[in-house]
Amino acid sequence: MKISGILGMALLLIASTVGRADTLLLVQGYQGNAGSWRQSGITRVLELDHWKDAGHLYITPEGPAKWPAGNSDGNRFYTIDLPTEAPIPLQAQYLASYVKLISKKGEKLILAGHSAGGVVARTAMVTYPDLRVDKLITIASPNHGTDLAETGLAVADSPVGFFAPMMGAGSITRSRNLYRDLVRERPGTFLHWLNTRKHPDSRYVAVVRASRNGRIGDNVVPGWSQPLDGILGLEKHNVKTVVAPGPHELTIADGIAILQVVGS
Repeated sequence: MKISGILGMALLLIASTVGRADTLLLVQGYQGNAGSWRQSGITRVLELDHWKDAGHLYITPEGPAKWPAGNSDGNRFYTIDLPTEAPIPLQAQYLASYVKLISKKGEKLILAGHSAGGVVARTAMVTYPDLRVDKLITIASPNHGTDLAETGLAVADSPVGFFAPMMGAGSITRSRNLYRDLVRERPGTFLHWLNTRKHPDSRYVAVVRASRNGRIGDNVVPGWSQPLDGILGLEKHNVKTVVAPGPHELTIADGIAILQVVGS
């Protein structure tokens, strides 16, 4: 074969691989932060599988920014700042701004959200369909709501909620609207609105908790709420469930589950 022919084949091979990298955004849950992913060992698991830590995304008066400012080639992940006590739509707005900052043409975007962060990610996808998310991974998320949100809302609306800031428990009152967004799905609730909206054409995977006896759920989000099954807006989509045993909090097993999903 002539050198020109070999060079042409090489260029075609390179062209076929350019832009095939994936970008993963790690979305923390209620009262979580970037450290939730790092301290749990999840980011280390990703790095061992050759995912690059591309840095941290945060909000400035001028808009979203990232630190460090440099770019990473190949598969990469980001952690983010998020006002986790704020209502779900506001958090989704933050997330959408981060996605627009780091998205690259031709690359696949994956969102992985823990607990309420999974609902935030799905809300961003529904509200901003131009984000073009390839995969969504929810981890122990209250996709159908949780009783604890109803309890928190009841406390926030009671006299206890009024005095909570004086007792160092101001998070209860600050989170009132978030609790309202996460109450059990029924007509008139935020989750009913979200779950009945048209969802983008993406892959949806729910990582759910399971006890030793195989029972789905944990002490924060019940088993009936963690799967994505039964959501009207997802009836025509590819929805799967992956089991990662453990407590509600993030664990290193979630890193393995994420790799299982992104590699499929």
